[in-house]
Amino acid sequence: MWFKNLKLYRLTSQAALSPDTLESAFEPLIFRPGSSQDSQVSGWLPPREDGALVHSAHGQWLLRMHTEKKLLPATVINQASQARAQEIEGQQGYRPGRKQMKEIKEQLTLELLPRAFVIAHDTRAWMDTVNGWVAIDAAASARSDDFLGLLARTLTPFPLMPLHVQLSPAAAMTQWLLDDEPPAGFVIDQDTELQATNETRATIRYVRHTADRDEVRRHIEQGKQCTRLALTWNDRISFVLTESLDIKRLAPLDVLQDHQDAQAANEAERLDADFALMTGELARMLDDLVAALGGLKAA
Repeated sequence: MWFKNLKLYRLTSQAALSPDTLESAFEPLIFRPGSSQDSQVSGWLPPREDGALVHSAHGQWLLRMHTEKKLLPATVINQASQARAQEIEGQQGYRPGRKQMKEIKEQLTLELLPRAFVIAHDTRAWMDTVNGWVAIDAAASARSDDFLGLLARTLTPFPLMPLHVQLSPAAAMTQWLLDDEPPAGFVIDQDTELQATNETRATIRYVRHTADRDEVRRHIEQGKQCTRLALTWNDRISFVLTESLDIKRLAPLDVLQDHQDAQAANEAERLDADFALMTGELARMLDDLVAALGGLKAA
């Protein structure tokens, strides 16, 4: 149940949402399999089997976007296009030009799509209407962009805005390393990335290895900044913070996992208990993280 990655946003002050209004807005865009010519289709599905499209508990909402994408590698299209081009060359006596090759590729794409493999995946999001957080469980920007695109088609006006803080995450993380003093409640872990700010983008990575303070100082003096830093919050959650304020490799630690196991009764109750635990812990952690970065900044 725990999210692995967080793409973070804020609910707008104008967002007047409720589970019922969200449910009604989602219904026209429920996931339905695409036609044989659709390369990708997305839509809303219940986060819980046989549940509502919006799973709601104490102001915390869980959403689920389902996507099916047909896998048609460029090499397959290119090989088929070359074969088709040779056939046409034999018929017309000369090789197809650039415009004709483009048309051949487009036609072959339509012909091959019905036989392409289908890859399905879910993207989940958490809306915290109490504290104003929105988090998309996505490691890649493309996945979160797809979610935001579907949400924009679903809700008008769009209820999300970017997260802005007073301090640059890269500058703050660099200072924490220099001072060897993380903010209150946080501990610096072993994974660190330092990157040059000039055009070389030279990068130093420490993986499962504690960065030596003198080495770090030398790299920073040479013009590098911290772009990724592994942290643990209150001995409860570990994660990696990036310069773009994304959270990667989010994981509950033993103290929370033991609590999760103790709550297990059946699958529905497990999901409810996990969701309540995750949202409660993450809301507090995000508040502490924003405070460590100087607080929220008006957009």
